[in-house]
Amino acid sequence: MSRADAVADAMAYFDGGGFFDDLARRVAIPSTAQEPAHRPALYAYLEDEIGPTLARMGYGFEVFENPVDGGGPLLLAERHEGDDLPTVLTYGHGDVVRGLESEWREGLDPWTLTREGDRLYGRGTADNKGQHSINIAALAAVLGVRDRLGFNSKIFIDMSEEIGSPGLREFSAAHRDRLRADVLIGSDGPRLVPDEPTIFLGTRGAINFELSLDLRDGGHHSGNWGGLISNAGVRLANAIAAIVGPKGEILVPDLKPEAIPPSVKDALARCRVDGGADGPEIEPDWGEPGLAPVGRVFGWNSFEVLAFKAGNPDKVVNAIPPRARAWCQIRFTVDRDPATFLPAIRRHLDANGYTDVAVDQTERDFIMQATRLLPDHPWVQWATASVARTMNKPPMVVPNLGGSLPNDIFADVIGLPTVWVPHSYAACSQHAPNEHMLAPIAREGLAMMTGLFWDLGEAGVPR
Repeated sequence: MSRADAVADAMAYFDGGGFFDDLARRVAIPSTAQEPAHRPALYAYLEDEIGPTLARMGYGFEVFENPVDGGGPLLLAERHEGDDLPTVLTYGHGDVVRGLESEWREGLDPWTLTREGDRLYGRGTADNKGQHSINIAALAAVLGVRDRLGFNSKIFIDMSEEIGSPGLREFSAAHRDRLRADVLIGSDGPRLVPDEPTIFLGTRGAINFELSLDLRDGGHHSGNWGGLISNAGVRLANAIAAIVGPKGEILVPDLKPEAIPPSVKDALARCRVDGGADGPEIEPDWGEPGLAPVGRVFGWNSFEVLAFKAGNPDKVVNAIPPRARAWCQIRFTVDRDPATFLPAIRRHLDANGYTDVAVDQTERDFIMQATRLLPDHPWVQWATASVARTMNKPPMVVPNLGGSLPNDIFADVIGLPTVWVPHSYAACSQHAPNEHMLAPIAREGLAMMTGLFWDLGEAGVPR
């Protein structure tokens, strides 16, 4: 029995409906971490579905309470085959965003897996139940043919990722020895192009914060007072315009990387971005001038206004708004320390005459640290060769994803090189109604991960 047999078995599992059936059970569990009423489903996903599945594959598993109030449970499963073998940690998250049941189009329900053509609709299909289901099935395919993995496997499932993974850092620090491995291999996020396999090695970080302005106690008639008193909405809009330009370019030097490292630039030169037929059209003149699209999203920082409020948008009246508020975000690479961002904005606003604009980070605003593994790392070279062997073409290698994951916990707290192989695409409606996974990507993902896990049991694996 061979590597090709294991890959063929994984394809037969998909083509025969086994993957659909397994994913349908998992999608049906409404494990949204964003709604406290669904908290029992977070436990059910681990205790009734994932844990027993892994136990049938020879894993021991344990479900842990989150060390932080409000955080969901965590599962750690282990299959140990030998002290002299490499150890691989695989991460996924079983929680999802809220269902938004009333907003899905007719014929679809977030908690029912539905196939229409090449699309598998359901909450969690892309983020992240479908992706870690592929990896679990690939491990099963290797075991089914070889009767062993040839390496030690640890699987770590988080049930709070969609609320910022509270407790994950504390748990990982307390259980560092149990989580220690030679490498993290996980799957989350999108491919850069739907029909091109992708490997990414880290993520941009994210910091959320608020800009606000409170000028006076109440609104005043716009006819009687217009031109005499300042408008909070106008003033805050101009303050934001001092931070980010009309084409989305950041105007505060301390919020930008000084440069893109040469090895990162070389890797990005071989990549391209395409959200697929349903993705928005990339605007060539938006963002940092002089950078290609891949450089702007994977090698640079971006400043985004997520929401803006002045007055009462639902019941507009002829009054000058006394207050305005903007919810903002910076996505950043490892080249800048995010602790310097808000002080830099404060200095910049003060220098431009906006001393009355407050810059705050509230308790619910979150920060995720940036990570990046350089493309010439041995594990990257090994994984690239494995995927190329299965797909007959090399994957796109991205030093860091544009979005954010708690990858810094694995890279910094546990100290692992991190390799991610995504099984989704950018236009999957992740976090929105009509979330879906593309069947061709899922099928290819099964083949790639089966080949990759097979190769982990062979000679020549980095240690």
